[in-house]
Amino acid sequence: MGSAVRRVSGYIGHCLRQAFLGLLTFLPFIGPAAAEPALWVARSGDATIYLFGTVHLLKPDSDWRAPKIQAAFDSSSTLWLELAEGAKGAIDDKFLWKYGKDPAHPLSGKLSQEERQKLREAANLVGIPPVTFESLRPWLAAFTLGKAPLQQAGYNAEMGVDNQLLGAAQAAQKKVVGFETIEQQMRFFADLPPEMELALLSQTIEHMKEAPAQLDQIAGAWLAGDVDKLNALLRDEDMAVSDKRLRKILLSDRNAAWAARLTSLRQEGGTHFIAVGAAHLTGTDSVQNLLKAQGFIVERI
Repeated sequence: MGSAVRRVSGYIGHCLRQAFLGLLTFLPFIGPAAAEPALWVARSGDATIYLFGTVHLLKPDSDWRAPKIQAAFDSSSTLWLELAEGAKGAIDDKFLWKYGKDPAHPLSGKLSQEERQKLREAANLVGIPPVTFESLRPWLAAFTLGKAPLQQAGYNAEMGVDNQLLGAAQAAQKKVVGFETIEQQMRFFADLPPEMELALLSQTIEHMKEAPAQLDQIAGAWLAGDVDKLNALLRDEDMAVSDKRLRKILLSDRNAAWAARLTSLRQEGGTHFIAVGAAHLTGTDSVQNLLKAQGFIVERI
């Protein structure tokens, strides 16, 4: 049981911006292709900020580096990620026990008979013993289930854009900054009201079988740089989530916090490459729109 939970630890941070989509729209590539994802630049004073929406699970043969993205990265002295350690960020056991496990209150006791049956079926579908989930809180059970079918399809968090950029930054001795810590990200879910945790698990189970079709649609839009279509797909999925508070917690509030930190860079100056989940760069409350409202000149390049 411990190994199954530990494998999901590095995945938690990358799921945050997608949780309101039922944990399934992690934007992996359909296959190898010449990618041209969207890239923005925001300028104010002596500060130049590149904004790149990332994908977090890829197949090993995926090729996403367009020349303009590489050039923007090469010209930047600092890489900003959601987590400074990328998808490889390990979670200490104390955090798992504190935020993700609840052995005194078995998961089955929080579910109806119908929900327990659905959980067993979902666990068997992805080859995880149902007993694995008994000590987990609903949110961590949801992530464990959400990751499994994507792994089975060949997608790999270590091949994600964030990790590739992190490796390149370390090799080039660039400064790497994280917007958040693993503990902060875990608390986004651990602090949810119980009914929202359970809803997250229910949505994950409900959408597991249709994940490939959802992924293909969203991946195609992301890979083509079709921001309008990507935004429409994400917002359509968002409408299926009954509690908009989750979206506020996982997207809107975090976007505002990140934009505030980036706004301070106008005093520091320099060139910065920001790589965050693609959902953070769509919609009216996107990071780039918030920077524009603070007086930055923002354009897609």
